[in-house]
Amino acid sequence: MKTSTSRNSFLLVLTAFIWGIAFVAQSKGGHAVGPYTFNCIRSFIGGMILIPAIQLLDRAQLTSRRPSNHAEEKTLIVGGIICGAVLFVASSLQQLGLYYGSSAGKAGFLTACYIILVPILGIFVKKKCPLSVWISVGITVMGLYLLCVKESLSFQFSDVLLLLCALGFAIHIIVIDHFSPLVDGVRMSCIQFFVCGFLSMIPMFFVDMKHSMAGISAWAPAFSHLDSWISILYAGILSCGVAYTLQIIGQHGVNPTIASLLMSLESVFSVMAGWVLLGEIMNLRELMGCLLIFAAVIFAQIPMSSIKKQLPCQEYQE
Repeated sequence: MKTSTSRNSFLLVLTAFIWGIAFVAQSKGGHAVGPYTFNCIRSFIGGMILIPAIQLLDRAQLTSRRPSNHAEEKTLIVGGIICGAVLFVASSLQQLGLYYGSSAGKAGFLTACYIILVPILGIFVKKKCPLSVWISVGITVMGLYLLCVKESLSFQFSDVLLLLCALGFAIHIIVIDHFSPLVDGVRMSCIQFFVCGFLSMIPMFFVDMKHSMAGISAWAPAFSHLDSWISILYAGILSCGVAYTLQIIGQHGVNPTIASLLMSLESVFSVMAGWVLLGEIMNLRELMGCLLIFAAVIFAQIPMSSIKKQLPCQEYQE
């Protein structure tokens, strides 16, 4: 079990790495083709690339929880629909927050606030919240602030959208925590992308396309630019198809609050990617933020058997 948990924790860190690099693609792609269009196309791409992956895994007999009866199929479909609907709401709010002008740094910080909301929501579904993990959450929030927020933390409409987005992603983590032990993660990931894609088509038509021929004529030329497709393909193949699937697989057997801490490394990786790939310089404030987040993640993994006091919520069994 310990080996399995370590492997799943690594998968969540890999998820955060892919998402960290994808942040630029999300910002550029959403502005180029429209926030709902971007989410719609990348979701369909993510779902489509998983169809052959499912077939290959089945042929190689690597599918651990393939549905074998009607009840298991129903659980899989219900889980995929719920995850897809929640993902649609959360990702749409995130894209709108970026689209309406929130800075990338502030967007990263406010989105990552799900690390506070996950343990709070966990209380209502009876998940264990050790004192050490709550301390780690607090340290991570301080680190995220130093890393991401470079201006005064004043709130605008776009920032409110991102806080609601954080709530959406917190709910998404809790829902995945419930369904991941019950279903095949790759199949549920595939279903959630098609659900998210179909739901995104509705606002795409009315908002991005202006529900008119003139609107469609103004919307279509954006797809003639290579930069738009680079952003869409990265977000669709890696951010959706790979990373969200790794999240579902990786969360199995991992405390959802620990999972949220590991995935909050997304902000660290986004800054490090800018440093390595774009030549951006990390100042002392950003370095301190990275160190605090890394320290918090490591501290949360250390067994604290000497700490007897638990917050008022039932034990989470791995």
